[in-house]
Amino acid sequence: MRLRSRAAHIGLAVTVTLSGLALSATGASAQSGYQDPHAPIPARVADLLKRMTLEEKVGQMTQPAVLNMQGDCQWSGGTLVESCMKHVLTDLKAGSVLSGGGETPPQNTPKDWADMVNAVQKYAIDHSRLHIPIVYGVDAVHGHNNVLGTTKFPQQVGIGATWDPQLSEAMGESTARTVKATGPQWDFAPVEDISRDTRWGRYYETYSEDPYLAGSLGAANIQGLQKSGQVAATVKHFAGYSAPFAGHDRTEAHLDPRYFQDTFLPAYKDAVDAGALTLMVNSGSVNGVPAHASHYLLTDLLRRQWGFKGVVVSDWDDVKSLQTAYHLSDSYAGAAAIAVNAGVDMAMLPPGSVDDYVNGLIADVKSHKVSKARIDEAVSRILTLKFRLGLFEHPYVDSSQADGIALGADKDLAVRAATESQTLLKNDGNVLPLSTGLGKVVVTGPSADSIPNQDGGWTIQWQGIPDGVNDPGVTIYQGIKNLIGDHAKLVKDAGDAVDQTKDADAAVVVVGEKPGAEGVNDNETPELAADQQKLVDDLQATGKPVIVVVVAGRPLALGGAADAKQLLMSWLPGSEGGTAVANVLFGKANPSGRLPVSWPKVAGDEPMFYQQLAGTNSGTSSSYDPLFGFGAGLSYTSYAVNDVSVSGGRTVKVSVKVANTGSRDGDMVVPVFAQQPVSRILVPPNRLVAYTRVPLKAGQSTTVSLSFPLSRLAVTQGDINGSSTRSVVPGQYKIVAGGKSADLTVH
Repeated sequence: MRLRSRAAHIGLAVTVTLSGLALSATGASAQSGYQDPHAPIPARVADLLKRMTLEEKVGQMTQPAVLNMQGDCQWSGGTLVESCMKHVLTDLKAGSVLSGGGETPPQNTPKDWADMVNAVQKYAIDHSRLHIPIVYGVDAVHGHNNVLGTTKFPQQVGIGATWDPQLSEAMGESTARTVKATGPQWDFAPVEDISRDTRWGRYYETYSEDPYLAGSLGAANIQGLQKSGQVAATVKHFAGYSAPFAGHDRTEAHLDPRYFQDTFLPAYKDAVDAGALTLMVNSGSVNGVPAHASHYLLTDLLRRQWGFKGVVVSDWDDVKSLQTAYHLSDSYAGAAAIAVNAGVDMAMLPPGSVDDYVNGLIADVKSHKVSKARIDEAVSRILTLKFRLGLFEHPYVDSSQADGIALGADKDLAVRAATESQTLLKNDGNVLPLSTGLGKVVVTGPSADSIPNQDGGWTIQWQGIPDGVNDPGVTIYQGIKNLIGDHAKLVKDAGDAVDQTKDADAAVVVVGEKPGAEGVNDNETPELAADQQKLVDDLQATGKPVIVVVVAGRPLALGGAADAKQLLMSWLPGSEGGTAVANVLFGKANPSGRLPVSWPKVAGDEPMFYQQLAGTNSGTSSSYDPLFGFGAGLSYTSYAVNDVSVSGGRTVKVSVKVANTGSRDGDMVVPVFAQQPVSRILVPPNRLVAYTRVPLKAGQSTTVSLSFPLSRLAVTQGDINGSSTRSVVPGQYKIVAGGKSADLTVH
């Protein structure tokens, strides 16, 4: 979801006073039909649906941005304006509202949010014939990231590096509490796209290049987000969004059927199976068909094959794109008909599109381009969502509690997440961990003391924290200073940093990239900037220990910095990232992160992924030849896998004997791969089929038990057209963990 505006900082003009937060939306004392909270949800939906007019139904399928009701009711943001609320909520009868990146209330505090959402909700209920509450959506993609003072978790790619579904679930629970306290009930997260091209500007929003790792982490996050029953999660962006041509956001994805089915679809399927209540559509096109126009994706596959029962929402103004970008129709009404008939239930709409969508869809029904049955189907799903979230009984939140619940919540969890994500890639000579007794440590680099760089895009505003806005957090310099006090010397000038390192005990140089989002963040040559490479080179020339910390949302080609003897990938570690980085650098925590993606040597090696199929590879670097491979990551201790055993069946059971052979406690990530030595079709040389994190004391050994469904070995059969369905190929497999393997026979 995207936004092309800024939010003006002016005061709220509309407030709401609540004498009771648990009243029904109608306020009726005698309840019947859809008003009866004890009636089954299907019966309530059916009763309400039969009372609704066509205009009311189409309104439910409409999700205007809150910008449509703020300030100038176009792009200014600011105070809610009653005349515009009337137009959107009463005249057009909108059933949902969203705040995208930067679409905030004027003061942007948790209480300010709760007051704004309550005001929108109260107006919708009080000024509609049937008193149907709205469902309010927000992009809370690494915590409740739009709101000042909330805890910002690491971005998704960092969570991928943790290999920790339990952590992902806990983050979902935390985010849901904060989101709900501020009013919204619908979170547009998680992203289940697969990261295979670092040029793409949304790479950091994904979990992994591996379908199973991405799917399992996303499924866990969904379970956490929806555990309370008060917030809906969203699977996005269905499907194939992360493979745009040459990494340019929202361009055509060329995905052959086998690659699409075996690599891109499984993570979305895992999220659907986890019970996600909503799904957002890919803004781009796949193999010549815009996803918003794909009946195959949105109905045949999603509904009929996968059994998805929830709400399908468009991405930002993408119904209009069917007319203006893809030219599938010469009118907005025609575009709306195409999208709705394909399977879109609700349209996300910026200023300038709301009236056109509503009027166009009404005209489509009257001209029989969209059936009344299809409208009823979509509206039934939307109403079901609202009943499931309890909005008819509990439409409001207590804004007086919002600040207490949301401000600085769950910092310990954010520290844990950032710590687990720290991925140590080089530690020549075991220089790390550093001693807290060092006399002088120079801390330098553009991201050494920068919360905006740590948080990344989708923080406060779409492209990240804007200049002049201070959002609390612990920078890497502050984290180091908290451990060693004034022995930490922050030096911003590159030349001064080199000079001061000459008489220092060590230097920590924090490099990376600036925050950004979507197409603005696309990068044809994702590499460390030349001035940052020079800074690393000059610091290393002093002969002192130099620890390179990379703060970035994707692997960057490092140039000469790849020769650094100590290299830590910190990803985008969020507001508490400074504490996590410092704890790892100084041995308060043992690094346990493992790359969820492959790290190219040079910017030209794109796309890169460990499941690259075999070839004759006549050119240099034509085979899988990364700087750091998928799953790479070091520790301050050492681990061993001593044995692997397997028992077959519909569920494959794997036992792995592991040991901590070093002198420090640590968490061992144990990935289990499947190999197929002989196959009738090309299959990846390794496929992740199971994994776990194991806490091990120094010297401890144990046996861990894992399992996976045999169906995880399925591949698309057939010839070049890849037209066959996925199935498991009988034959011999090897199940591999840590260099040890066991044979598996599939009959």
